[in-house]
Amino acid sequence: MAKVFPQSQRPVLDPYVSTEKETFTIWMKSLVCQTNGCTVFDSNGDIVYRIDNYDKKCSNKVYLMDLRGRVLVTIRRKRLQFVGCWYGYRLDSGANEEKPWFQVKQYGRLFCMGSFACQVTVGLDKYWVVKLGSKQAFRIVNIDREVIAEVKQKQISSGISMGEDVLTLVVEPHVDHSLIMAIVTVYGLINYKL
Repeated sequence: MAKVFPQSQRPVLDPYVSTEKETFTIWMKSLVCQTNGCTVFDSNGDIVYRIDNYDKKCSNKVYLMDLRGRVLVTIRRKRLQFVGCWYGYRLDSGANEEKPWFQVKQYGRLFCMGSFACQVTVGLDKYWVVKLGSKQAFRIVNIDREVIAEVKQKQISSGISMGEDVLTLVVEPHVDHSLIMAIVTVYGLINYKL
């Protein structure tokens, strides 16, 4: 007689978290005609994320999607606030669409925050976006000021820059790539008017 065993109780790994450092290329162009956004490639050259804004440049609602166009995060700007404030809503089966997954507050020019451009709140965790030398370069750091991700202009192996619309994103291990991409998207909305 055959025995019936319960399904394995192995932990389900998050497809957006890696145990190794990951490098992505961000091309500040949308693959969809007549939209604003950008396309993200992994180190193998495969498209992993798309960011599209179907309304107009610098819209109040932007979508972070996977390759197939499945919305992972909806990013909304809250108006009528003194400083810029964006909320990210994760759209997976267990998420509450009314409760934000994260919040990004932009520091205004009136506040002297040094190199900090934005504060990110994810539940009880806090992160900061730290501006670097050029407009395109910045880091995302945790509360201990450890770098969890860095964005800079992409250079080929000979050191020649690819152009202002091609960036490199390096994400440290055990960090949710979709969260980092959402934060990068908000920073892009603030600075590049996606």
